[in-house]
Amino acid sequence: MTDSPHTPENNSILKQPVAVWALAFACAVSFMGIGLVDPILPAISRELDASPTQTMLLFTSYLLITALAMFFSAFISSRVGVKTTLLIGLALIVAFSALSGAAGSVDAIIGFRAGWGLGNALFISTALAAIVGAAAGHAGQAVILYEAAIGVGMAIGPLVGGVLGEISWRAPFYGTAVLMAAGFVAIATLLAKAERKPEPVALTAGLAAAKDPALLTLGLVAFFYNFGFFTLLAYSPYPIEEAAALSGRNFGATELGYVFFGWGLALAVSSVFIAPRLTRAFGLIPVVVTVLLGFSAVLAGLGFGAHRLGVVVVLVILAGFFSGVFNTVLTEAVMEATEMPRNVASSSYSGMRFLGGAVAPAVSGPLAASLGAGVPYWFGAGSLVVSLLILFAGRKTLHRIL
Repeated sequence: MTDSPHTPENNSILKQPVAVWALAFACAVSFMGIGLVDPILPAISRELDASPTQTMLLFTSYLLITALAMFFSAFISSRVGVKTTLLIGLALIVAFSALSGAAGSVDAIIGFRAGWGLGNALFISTALAAIVGAAAGHAGQAVILYEAAIGVGMAIGPLVGGVLGEISWRAPFYGTAVLMAAGFVAIATLLAKAERKPEPVALTAGLAAAKDPALLTLGLVAFFYNFGFFTLLAYSPYPIEEAAALSGRNFGATELGYVFFGWGLALAVSSVFIAPRLTRAFGLIPVVVTVLLGFSAVLAGLGFGAHRLGVVVVLVILAGFFSGVFNTVLTEAVMEATEMPRNVASSSYSGMRFLGGAVAPAVSGPLAASLGAGVPYWFGAGSLVVSLLILFAGRKTLHRIL
């Protein structure tokens, strides 16, 4: 792994320019938007007279547009600059999160979440390249910071969603708009514009990059992994609520928020403190294989124990550990696995990554309705096995990082 030209290798990961912390804050808030809706999905279903399948489409519309737009984000940032792209993305998130809070139907929220996803795409893929470029230390430290920010956002999002959701299901959307507006101000004032104009990137560069053997291998691994990841994230509020009802307990937005806060906390801790140590000790492939097998076992366990509240809660939180390790290890691998520009590699990889997430919520609801509460989890476990097989089949393309 190569060192950044900014500073010596022994720099502390915490000694970063203030602009990096501004980016990290905005990343955390951005990813709050993913987990934020988890605790309020059942409330939206009840108050807007929508089925679980309909409300889970809040994830699908958001992630689908995020994925498709990410393939072209490098083109946009190369034309208008990194800072301007970040600010456009943040402005879109502020606008569409506020509109989601004001929506009068689930269909309207689904549409506004798509606009939110567009802003998210412009911001997230550009932010990764921006943090790698601005951070002190080597690229691995920057990726850890990025994934830590994501983990914090993933952890706090459900907690904020749960607490504000007790006021109204609309409140978490308005809360996100306020926080992202703060992120907009922070980046506008603290992040300096690049001294040199970025090299122009072709419109189809993100799509063309997917033909790179190493990037294609890692992108497909991430696609099937994210199917399992978002099966757990988007679908789990419903079996948790049903299992609570069967046990005679009331599980509202706050209680769901606590469960997914535990999940996000496990994700954040493992991404920052555990993933780097495991990779140094055992290497990339052994860690990824172990995590995929462990996460697959957790999803299979959820499939068998979907009607038992204690089982579902414990396994959902445990899944955060595996996800945190995997996210950090694979994102760092993508940054080092190819010689192409990092913004292009990031946009292509992120597009493939989130496409898998977009598919999962769309199929989980119908699977549960027709075949039973545990079936979506079994499909998620199977997708992780596919991810593992792709990794083994394409390992020869990963010679730069093995």
